[in-house]
Amino acid sequence: MVSPTAAPARVPGRVLAAILLGTVLNPINSSMIAVALVRVGRDFDVGVVSLSWLISSFYLVAAVGQSVLGRLADQFGPRRLQCLGFVVVIVAGALGPFAPSFGWLIAARLLLAVGTSAGYPAGLALLRRASGGGRPAPSSIAAITIANSSTAALGPVVGGGLVALAGWPAIFLVNVAFGLVALPLALRWLPRDRQHAGGVSLAVVRRIVDLPGIAAFTALLASMLALLLSFAEQPLWWLVPVALLAGAALVWSDRRRAEPFLDVRMLAGNRRLLAVCAQYLLVNVVAFGIFFALPLWLEAARGFSSGQTGLLVAPLAGVAVVAAPVAARLVARRGERAALIAGACAMVVGTLLLATFTTGTPLWAIVPATVVLGIPIGFNNLGLQSALYGASDPERTGAAAGLFQTCRFVGAVLSTSLLGVVFADGVDSAGLHELALVLAGVSAFVLAASVGRRGVRAR
Repeated sequence: MVSPTAAPARVPGRVLAAILLGTVLNPINSSMIAVALVRVGRDFDVGVVSLSWLISSFYLVAAVGQSVLGRLADQFGPRRLQCLGFVVVIVAGALGPFAPSFGWLIAARLLLAVGTSAGYPAGLALLRRASGGGRPAPSSIAAITIANSSTAALGPVVGGGLVALAGWPAIFLVNVAFGLVALPLALRWLPRDRQHAGGVSLAVVRRIVDLPGIAAFTALLASMLALLLSFAEQPLWWLVPVALLAGAALVWSDRRRAEPFLDVRMLAGNRRLLAVCAQYLLVNVVAFGIFFALPLWLEAARGFSSGQTGLLVAPLAGVAVVAAPVAARLVARRGERAALIAGACAMVVGTLLLATFTTGTPLWAIVPATVVLGIPIGFNNLGLQSALYGASDPERTGAAAGLFQTCRFVGAVLSTSLLGVVFADGVDSAGLHELALVLAGVSAFVLAASVGRRGVRAR
C-alpha cells in the first residue's frame, strides 16, 4: 500500500510520451473536423443540419465510451485497452476516405470515436501504475491536461493545413499514420498489464458494464439531439415522451445497480458537484459553439480556404495554450473563483465581439476577437477541474470525474445542435449573430454563477 504522504514517483519519459499519444487523439479529432465541414457538405450534398450529426455523433459515442472503456481498462488492463484503441483508430481512419455515402462517413466517425475514447481513461490508469500506485506527480498530470487542451485548440489549425493539402479525407488518413507509429511505441514502452493474463471473460464484461444504463443514456441524448435539430424545420414533438422515458429508465437503472453507468444519486446528493458539472456543461456549449461556428462562417460566408481558415483561428489556439499555465498559477494563488470569473468575462466579451462580424469585417478586427475567445479555454478548464476536487468525495473522485467528462460531451452535443438550428438555411452572418447572442447569454449566466460561488483558495 502506498502512503498518501509519500513523494510521487517519477514517471519515465518514454512511458509518459506513450500515454500522451493515446490521450490526444480524442480532443484533436473532436475539433479538427471543424474546417472540413464545408467541403464534406459539398461532396455529399448535405446541409448544416445533416453535418451536425457528423459532429454530434462523435460526442455522443465519446460521452458513453470514455466511462465504459475506463471501467474496462481497470478490469482488463489499460495497456491492452489503449493498444486496442489504436487498432480501432487505424481501421476507422482507413475507412473514412472511402465512405460511399454520408451515412457511411458518420459510421466511420462513430468508430473513430470509440477508438479515441480509450486513450484518456487508459492513460490515467497507466500513469498511476507508472507512479508506483500512488498519486502521480503534478507535472505528469499537468502534461496530460495541457496536451489535451492544446490539441483540442490546435485541431482547426492542423485540420486546415491537412484539408488544404489533401482534402477532407486527410483528417481521417492522418489517424492511420498516427496509429501506425503510436501502436508499436505503446507495445514497447508501456508497462504490461497484470489483469487477466490468461484471457478475458464475457461474464465479467457483463457484470461491470451497465448495458441498460448505457442504452437509456444514449437514447436520452439522441432523442434530445434529434428534437433540437428538428426545430430548424418541423419540430418532432413525439420525441419528448421518448426522452422522458429514457430519463426514467436511466434513473431506474441507477437505483438498481451498485456501480451504475451514470451515478445520478451521487450527483443529486451533492449540490456543489452538481453546480460544477452544470457550469462545465454550459462552458462547453460556448466553447464548442465557437470552435465550429467560426470556421464554418469564415469558409462559407467569407470565402476563405480551409488553410486560410486554419491560420485565422490559430490565435485562438495559441492563446488557449498560453492561458492554461497562467490559469494554473492564478488558481494556486487565489483559488478557482478568480480563474472562473476571468474566463467567464472573456467569454462574454468574445461572444459579443462575434456578434459584430459581417462579410465586410476586416481581418485586423477578426484576429483580436479570436485572441479573446482563446482565453476562456484555459481559465475555465483549470478553474472547474480545481473546483471538481473540492466538490467531490475523495473516495469517489473517479466517478465524479466521469460525470465531469460526460458533461463536457453533452455540452458539445448541445452546441452542435444549436449550429444546426441557426444555420439551417445556410451559413451567413445573420445566423452567426443569432448564435453569438445565445452564447453571450449563456456566458453571462456562467459569469453570474462564477461571481456567486464561494472561493476556495488552493493549498
